[in-house]
Formats: sequence, C-alpha cells, structure tokens
Amino acid sequence: MINEQNNVYVLIHSPLVGGLTWTLVADQMRQKGLDMVVPLLRDSSDSPEPFWKQQTESVSQALAHIPKSTSIALVAHSGAGPLLPAIRQSLPNPVNAYVFVDAGIPRDGSTRLDLMKWEDPGWAEQFQEGLERGESFPNWNMEDLRDVLPDESLRKQMVAEIRPRGLSFFTEPIPVFSNWPDAPCIYIRFSAPYKRPAAQARQAGWPTYELDTGHFHMLVDPAMVTAIIVKAVNKLI
Repeated sequence: MINEQNNVYVLIHSPLVGGLTWTLVADQMRQKGLDMVVPLLRDSSDSPEPFWKQQTESVSQALAHIPKSTSIALVAHSGAGPLLPAIRQSLPNPVNAYVFVDAGIPRDGSTRLDLMKWEDPGWAEQFQEGLERGESFPNWNMEDLRDVLPDESLRKQMVAEIRPRGLSFFTEPIPVFSNWPDAPCIYIRFSAPYKRPAAQARQAGWPTYELDTGHFHMLVDPAMVTAIIVKAVNKLI
C-alpha cells in the first residue's frame, strides 16, 4: 500500500533489458520503509505507436494506483533516461526529482542514435553501420557481462531479459516538452561511457555523483546505490 504522504521512487529500467535491473534496489528501499514502483517497459513492433510512446504508457499504467497528489521521483537507468520527459507528461503526479543513473540525457527530437553519437561519436558510427546491415543490439552473452555482473545467477537472469533492437528502434525521435526539466535533476555515473553526460549534468549545475564501477552496479552493490539515490533526492525535497 502506497502511503500518500511519502515520496514514491519510480525505478525505470532500460528498454534494452528487463525489470531485474532495479530488483535489488527495490528490496533495499522496501527494507527502509520507502515506497517504490518498478514498472516494466512494454512495447511491440506490431503496434502503430512509436516505441517510446508504448513504453511511456506502460509506466503510466503501472503507476495508476498511486494517488494523484503523491509526489514521485523518476529514476532512470541507461536507455530509460531519454524517456523521462515523455513519462513525466503522461503522469498526473507532481515530480520532485529526475535521477539519471548511467543514463542518456534527453534532447528534444533526438533519437537514441543521435544521443549515442554525441556521447561517443566513433563507437556510434560503427554501431549505426551494424544496424544498417540488419544487426540488432544488445547481443550480450554470459561472458560479455562477467566483469560488470560477477554473480552468475544474476548474470543469467540479465541475459535472459535482454531485448535486442534493430535500426527503427534507435532512429525514432523522442520528444521533450518545452519547459523540461520542471524539477531538479541528479546524475549518477557508474561507467566510463557516460562521462560526457555526467560532465553535461555537472555543467548544468545538477548534483552529480561519479563512481568508477560497472554499468549494472545497482546489482553489484544495491545498498550503496540505494543510499546515493535516497540521499541525493532527500537533499532536494
């Protein structure tokens, strides 16, 4: 049962993987008596709606039980970052913080590929060439994730949840409404590929926390990641 007076943490996974991403952090929050929701991003290539809109709608549906007056903090990992403005527009609740965790920062009308080109131009060019040849991403296996996710059981679950995507997914523009951000933003960097977004966040005056860990560090040290998120949000509200 959601306490209407409490802030609710909405933990949003990347559309390239599944809900496992935030499971251990959600457990930590539950133990601390905090309210949280882990919505599953759902979409289908058979739908006439853009992927981003389907994903946004899946979040709003997952939060439908939360009283409209209850404040929320939107916490996005990786590829969920660019979705936050669209998600915010789909919700009636007041948002008191946006938290980007090793995530892309939205830019109006930019595609996921556009953001990748800004973050790492050389890698993104090769990535685009692969997509244009008909390849999909991600295609990680157990060995690929060994260093960033040492626990074998969690690694198996992560590999099972991977959702490889093709060119159309990465080249759809994602909207950002004109007065975004309408609430304070926080950036938490885990891995080297997100140094440029972290620098952008710091330059914008966002509270920025930088670790040198792996992209899925919330599954390696959930207690520490939970503490950083909660402390950072509490400083703002």
